Amino acid sequence: MRSLRLGRLELRRFTRSRLTRAALAGVVMLPLLYAGLYLWSFWDPQGNLENIPVALVVEDRPATADGKTVDAGRELAEELRDREVLGWHTVDARQAADGVNDGSFYLSLTIPADFSARLASPSGDGTPTPAELGVQVDTGRSYIMGTISDAVFAEVKDAASRTALKDYWDNVFVSFGELHDATAKAANGADELHDGTAEAGKGASSLNSGLGQAKDGTHQLAVGLGSANTATGKLSAGADKLTRSLGQAEDGSRKLGQGLAKLEKGAKQVADGNAQVYDQVHAQVPRLNKVADQVIPVLEENGTRLQSLAEAVEHGANQIADNAGALPGGVRQGADQARQQAQQLQNWLDGNPDADPRLRSIAERLAQSTQEVTAGLEGASSGGGGGDAAARLQRDARRIAEIAGRTAEIAPTAGQRLDQARDKINELDKGLGELADGSAKVEAGLGDAAAAGGELTSGLGRLGDGSAQLSRGLSRLGGGIVKLSDGATRVDTGVGRLHEGAGELTTGLGKLTDGSAELSDKLGDGARQIPDYGKGERADRSDMMSEPVRLANQVLNEVPNYGTGFAPFFVPLALWVGAMVSYMVLRPLNPRLLAGTAPAWRIAVAGWLPGLVLGAAQVGVLMAVIRFGLGMEAAHWAGVAGILLLTAAAFLAVVQAVNALLGPPGRVAVLALLMLQLTSSAGTYPIETSPGFFQTISPWLPMSWVVSALRRLISGGDLTVVWQACGVLALTIAVGLSLTVYAVHRGRTWSMRRLHPELAL
Repeated sequence: MRSLRLGRLELRRFTRSRLTRAALAGVVMLPLLYAGLYLWSFWDPQGNLENIPVALVVEDRPATADGKTVDAGRELAEELRDREVLGWHTVDARQAADGVNDGSFYLSLTIPADFSARLASPSGDGTPTPAELGVQVDTGRSYIMGTISDAVFAEVKDAASRTALKDYWDNVFVSFGELHDATAKAANGADELHDGTAEAGKGASSLNSGLGQAKDGTHQLAVGLGSANTATGKLSAGADKLTRSLGQAEDGSRKLGQGLAKLEKGAKQVADGNAQVYDQVHAQVPRLNKVADQVIPVLEENGTRLQSLAEAVEHGANQIADNAGALPGGVRQGADQARQQAQQLQNWLDGNPDADPRLRSIAERLAQSTQEVTAGLEGASSGGGGGDAAARLQRDARRIAEIAGRTAEIAPTAGQRLDQARDKINELDKGLGELADGSAKVEAGLGDAAAAGGELTSGLGRLGDGSAQLSRGLSRLGGGIVKLSDGATRVDTGVGRLHEGAGELTTGLGKLTDGSAELSDKLGDGARQIPDYGKGERADRSDMMSEPVRLANQVLNEVPNYGTGFAPFFVPLALWVGAMVSYMVLRPLNPRLLAGTAPAWRIAVAGWLPGLVLGAAQVGVLMAVIRFGLGMEAAHWAGVAGILLLTAAAFLAVVQAVNALLGPPGRVAVLALLMLQLTSSAGTYPIETSPGFFQTISPWLPMSWVVSALRRLISGGDLTVVWQACGVLALTIAVGLSLTVYAVHRGRTWSMRRLHPELAL
């Protein structure tokens, strides 16, 4: 507590006048001025780049690629103006050059006249040529503008490149799609070719089979035509014979016609005769039937009687024959009786004209014989030629007996026989009628035959002529068949060749079918392997190929602006400056206490506490301005406050110790320590980018730990380094106060160097 009281007494020394109080206020505000103004000035310089005047020269002329107009220069200029990265001023080339030279523009960007044409060159037929952008920058006016322009135009170049690549890859993917479609069509065509060749193979196989059959047919045709030629020769010879035979047949037919004419004439006579006979017979048949109807019953009724009469005549005749030599008286009587009986029979037959003719003939001969017998007997009785007469009488008597015997045999059946004879006559009449009709028909037929014979003769004449023509035709046919046979032989040979060719064609089509199938499969595989992108997929892939590698930027503990990023560096720097200024105003050791008997540590603390109060005030003012004035955000404001207070305490302890040990020259040493900490604290660039000396001293200086701790407390992250910094700062405080204690002990000893310092500031 005594140390606190001693420290308060040191501060009260600055409240005695306005000047000292102003000096005290200036000490408190000085870190704020240093850090606050610096951070305020560079809080967000990249956010105000649109205020930097730059020249934009657009000389590009639109180009044409694949029927589309490429106006990349105008589009790029519009994109740059829309982004407002820099303060673009569109001027011509002369104005841009003059502006860069006289400082009106920090830099100029020129889009050349062939910018669009070069961007479109990958889609043309020539060699693709990269597009170039012209940049002119005067780094002598502002070096940082070179870096800024490099970053900005790198982005511009990437954007233009992505645009060009996107169009290029879009065309490539379109080409892929067209190639895919064309390959798919080719695959379909190859498939159809395969089907067609398969069908053609089947057709060729059928053609081969058909040509084989045709070959057999043509061979058979050739053989058949040879046989036909032989047959035609035979037919021609037969036709000649037929012609001659038909000539002979014509002569025979002509003679047959003449014979038929004669035969017709004879047949006419026969028919006329038969007609006459029939007319005559037919005219008598009714009367004959009528007589028969009358006689037959009589004969049937008197048959026995007639038989008796005939037997009697026979008997008498036999007696006469037996007694012709003796000629008894009874012979003449018997002859007379026989003659009478015969006459009676003759009369009866005469009275019956329809009697059996044979019976009538027998009766007539009987009557004639009996008359001759009687005449013979009378001649014999008269004495003239009695022996011959007896012989004739005997002979006649025998004949009479024979005729009478036969009459006796016929007489019982004469009626029946007569009936049969009538039937025969009727049949004869009918037959004569049919004969007459037949004769007429024969006559008519012979007339027709004669006419037919004429026609036959004429027909045979025509047949002869036709046969002659046939013979001549067969001769010509034979010649034609010979030619046809020769042609058939050649056709057979040609068909044989066609058959062989069809076989080769079938084999070739089989290979073609296999090849077309393989071609179809390969093209199908190729079409499946060739990507076919839709509009959306093409756009996605064009984006990816135009920027194949992208940075998946995951920012941890993001720093929003330049001021926030450099606050961990400038704030401790300001506190160090504040510590330096504080001990420019404060005395590191109170001389009054030093001359007393107070313990050294109490004197050291009493000299450190006033500075700590000023440091705390500096921290408070600085944090208030940074937070509410500049708007900085911190992840751990309490930690920021604590680490800043601890930093101020450590820096004050170090500055107090250096000043206490070295006196006024210690201010130079403190300034040297400031330079060492500024260059080794990694406040701007990572310490690894600095030479080895700075990397070596960096861990041994407190500002390096303070910068690291503040970055974690402001931007967030692992707080281990914060605790490590706290330990380092605490150790720094201890070392500083220990050195101050040492300085107190040494300050109580007067020496010549202390009485007469070699250097006084």
